[in-house]
Amino acid sequence: WDETHFGKMGSYYINRTFFFDVHPPLGKMLIGLAGYLSGYDGTFPFQKPGDRYEQHNYVGMRGVRLYRLVSSWLALLCFSVQMLELSKSLPAALLTAFILIFDTGCITLSQYILLDPILMFFLMGAVLSMVKCNSCADRPFSASWWFWLSLTGVNLAGAMGVKFVGLFVVLLVGLNTICDLWDLLGNLSLSLVVFGKHLLARVLCLILLPLALYMAMFAVHFTVLNKSGPGDGFFSSAFQSQLIGNNLYNVSIPE
Repeated sequence: WDETHFGKMGSYYINRTFFFDVHPPLGKMLIGLAGYLSGYDGTFPFQKPGDRYEQHNYVGMRGVRLYRLVSSWLALLCFSVQMLELSKSLPAALLTAFILIFDTGCITLSQYILLDPILMFFLMGAVLSMVKCNSCADRPFSASWWFWLSLTGVNLAGAMGVKFVGLFVVLLVGLNTICDLWDLLGNLSLSLVVFGKHLLARVLCLILLPLALYMAMFAVHFTVLNKSGPGDGFFSSAFQSQLIGNNLYNVSIPE
């Protein structure tokens, strides 16, 4: 059923048809992009699970261009987190990657049109970026420190932009940041000015940057979906007047 649902959402993006859904737009936009790049024209109805795709080019949406690539990166990210930062043990890192590669659930998820592989990619990316930034704690404000801190913010926006369950990795990074700032505040060798710079850097990269990217996703979402669709009724008359094909299109709506 989920593949039918998210496949239809991807078709809406290709056809630029407005719709309403409970999940944020990033994952569905990437699904639509994968279908568009692989030659899918957005005409398959996705009415019920089990319908045959027949001549429709569904391969790109199901995995070759997006999901298989994302899923293969998961094992590499998991290996990097274990090997480079956490355990620093090659056997432990290999075992972790091996378990992920041959996990039946991950294999199944990577074969269908679902949001979960994309979400897992951003979750793992956020964890890797966080631990890499922690490893640069002895050289704060260096280029590598800024890179990993900013990349953490980008991955947080990606995780929240796919599903709201990405909030859990936001909480993880938030708790790590609070502990880090608490340790810095207790370091008597640091002045309050330096501590203020640390605080400002984290506000910029872990709060403002993710918020800006998250809002940018919705800006793209509303720009692309400019035609009337099944989600019109959830929004105001003024909004509906901007959708091509709506009964209120180009009608003057009082404030």
